[in-house]
Amino acid sequence: MFVDQVIIRVAAGNGGNGAVAFRRENITWGKWNGKGCHGKSAEDLIVKVPIGTVIYHNETGKVIADLTDVGQRKTVVDGGRGGRGNIRFATPRNTAPELAENGELGQKLTIRAELKLLADVGLVGFPSVGKSTLISVVSAAKPKIANYHFTTLVPNLGVVGVPDGRSFVMADLPGLIEGAADGTGLGHQFLRHIERTRVLLHVIDMSGSEGRDPYTDYMTLNKELGKTEEEIENLLVIPISSATHLGVDEVLYKSADLLEKTAKFPLYDEEELEQAVVYKFEPQVQQFVIRSADDGILTVTGPAIDRMMHQTNFAQEASVQRFARMLRHLGVDKELREMGAVDGDTVRVLEFEFEFKA
Repeated sequence: MFVDQVIIRVAAGNGGNGAVAFRRENITWGKWNGKGCHGKSAEDLIVKVPIGTVIYHNETGKVIADLTDVGQRKTVVDGGRGGRGNIRFATPRNTAPELAENGELGQKLTIRAELKLLADVGLVGFPSVGKSTLISVVSAAKPKIANYHFTTLVPNLGVVGVPDGRSFVMADLPGLIEGAADGTGLGHQFLRHIERTRVLLHVIDMSGSEGRDPYTDYMTLNKELGKTEEEIENLLVIPISSATHLGVDEVLYKSADLLEKTAKFPLYDEEELEQAVVYKFEPQVQQFVIRSADDGILTVTGPAIDRMMHQTNFAQEASVQRFARMLRHLGVDKELREMGAVDGDTVRVLEFEFEFKA
């Protein structure tokens, strides 16, 4: 099955929790004493995609990566940083703290992956005009060929060899009809695959066997492709017959000549891609919000609160005290007092409830 667009929910792993460990004599612990160790990082999960895949942020539509080279990679989400053990909290006044923090949460993101074919030459035209037949004659591609409309539902690629030794990749693209730019027929599903194509060959049925006027077909195709009047008038017509090979070699020569004159063009420049990177956490202006819940309890939420809660081991008294100090440092205590909190009031932080002490 040909799939050229998918939406994927990606999530990175959480960081490992820090541990409380104290020095032990070698006679007790052997070669390992638990001091200064850290957990092993997980291997990257690599999802292989075809060359020509563009990765978008599904909600904003910004481009994260344009993968056009073999082996090219892009980090979409990062795993959480590992939590620090008690050795990291040691001070001259407290050389053996009973305190450790949990690891950070891994990042999560919904992305959209779209394939935009990497072809040098694309065949465009109305259904049943001979595109599939032509690519089957000039390459080893074996597209489905039948005497009815929309026989080709997915693009077909073939490597074309020019008699003089040159070669290029040709794409037989699904039939274009009037209104495709607005979604009629295969619509944008078709148009997406010609964005990278450097040379487009219009395949026109000059016999009018479908009851359409060849010139009208040509003008309609260009309209759907967004061509200007000047571009439409500058054309070269080559009569061909795939059955007898009349004019086929001339088409190949002319296509190869045009490719040599037409530079490759990226869909997105490097500056745009750098600005669109979304896999790093962006600083939050408002770290926490305090609201009065329906039951009257003051509730504290926010990105900084989420992170602090996840990194706190509430089974350790020292860790809980550190959490309280971080709340004060962040300004939560001050704002609670300004909102009327007094000693003994219940304050809810995520799913936990605490007794407020002013």
